[in-house]
Amino acid sequence: MQNLEHIREKISLCDDKIIKALAERMNYIEEIIEFKKEAGIPILQPEQEERQYQTLRRKLEEHKYEDEILNIFKYIVRNSRKIQAKSLFSRNIMLIGFMGAGKSTVSRYLSKMLAMEEIEMDDLIVAKEGMSINEIFAVYGETYFRNCESNVLIELQVKEQAIVSCGGGVVLRDENVTMMKRNGRIVLLTASPETTLDRVKDSDERPILKNNMNVEFILELMNKRKLKYEAAADIIIATDGKDVQTVCEELIKQLVLLEH
Repeated sequence: MQNLEHIREKISLCDDKIIKALAERMNYIEEIIEFKKEAGIPILQPEQEERQYQTLRRKLEEHKYEDEILNIFKYIVRNSRKIQAKSLFSRNIMLIGFMGAGKSTVSRYLSKMLAMEEIEMDDLIVAKEGMSINEIFAVYGETYFRNCESNVLIELQVKEQAIVSCGGGVVLRDENVTMMKRNGRIVLLTASPETTLDRVKDSDERPILKNNMNVEFILELMNKRKLKYEAAADIIIATDGKDVQTVCEELIKQLVLLEH
């Protein structure tokens, strides 16, 4: 019987091979990203990931360690996404726009596809204050809520390569925009008043629209904020009639152009 130290030496040799193979794989990931950028091929290709996963499952079918190896590959793929993100852009992605523009939806999708941290400013405020946005407005008023937004932005200055879904009114203060631009790219998502109403009509977490859930009021409020939004934005993406993958692909394409 082999002694324990000899078996451990063999495991160490296996580890060396794994490290070398993983480093080689990650280099190929970077090559793929560069090729996609140069050839204008969509960066986000979830269908390709699914094909790779199914191919791997077929290779491992009835393998003694099928579940364990598949689980390891999930981590490998996740870290491959992180490499993609680092290759594409180095700053945070700050999503701004009127309520219902799709900030949360886009943030969730990008976070999954690029393995970047997702941050919802409103969620942070709710957690810190221990009450809903509606309750904050009702008890303390809008100015207090805007102060909460500014304080959260100060705390987020230490973040790197995060996707931040900002509140609809965060750009109303110039100092907020200054903080957002220090380590992030500001992406304005837009939608028509009609699209916005359709997206938010069933929500009870929109205090600004309380008793004003109609296209006319939404358009009026959009127009009041339009210049602030556009002045703050590094890029602008219209979301009307587009699925989330299309919006995110357009967003990444424009961000890459800014970075390079």
